[in-house]
Amino acid sequence: MKNALFLAVLLGITSLAHAGERITIAAAADLRFAMDEIVKQFRTAQPDDVIDVIYGSSGKFFTQIQQGAPYDLFFSADIGYPHELEKSGFAGAPAVPYATGRIVLWSPSRDASKMTLKDLANPKIGKVAIANPQHAPYGKRAEEALKASGIWEVVSAKAVYGENISQTAQFVQTGNAEVGILALSLAVNPTLAEKGSYYLIPENLHQPLEQGFVILKRAAENPLAKRFAAYMSKPEARAVMKRYGFMLPGEASNK
Repeated sequence: MKNALFLAVLLGITSLAHAGERITIAAAADLRFAMDEIVKQFRTAQPDDVIDVIYGSSGKFFTQIQQGAPYDLFFSADIGYPHELEKSGFAGAPAVPYATGRIVLWSPSRDASKMTLKDLANPKIGKVAIANPQHAPYGKRAEEALKASGIWEVVSAKAVYGENISQTAQFVQTGNAEVGILALSLAVNPTLAEKGSYYLIPENLHQPLEQGFVILKRAAENPLAKRFAAYMSKPEARAVMKRYGFMLPGEASNK
């Protein structure tokens, strides 16, 4: 009986030793397609590991983390949020820049490739979808670009606001808005690319969308969190990010 019990305990310990680890990532909605691919690539070499990714607004994640939300890594569309978490003691490691995003006009009903921001002031264009500037970095940059173009007052009067950039895209896809100011990373995904066209908004019309991630305090000693953070600088992960239109740290824009 004792031998059987010992064997059961030993098998249990062995099973735990080989069990996969688990982390939860809070990621900005502009990363939905790119991050899904990166996680899939990462897990090919470590199939037992579990990586749960929740997509949403960077500003809302920032607040949730301060309130104790159980995330292990935070990928923000604005590196300012990770830096603030680092300063206030919520980070387990320094914030790391991972990309710079771009904003575009996208529409499934108009040839957006022939449009500019000033076209949004045209009365013939109905609702315009924008991410909420109050907590979504892409929405804030959209607001900056519209103000720089002198049409913020006109466009804001007919704007519909998404909670994040993914919901903003949904508004345009479903016809609740005629045109949207979206992340380039969403517009180049086949799901949207096959249904519409886009115009790349000049980057000199808004502040840079410098994005960054941070390992949070609860995961400071988590091996999987550290391995995934390191993987983001690997050629395989960088290739995915570039394919979705992100500019990588140290690279100049060619658009």
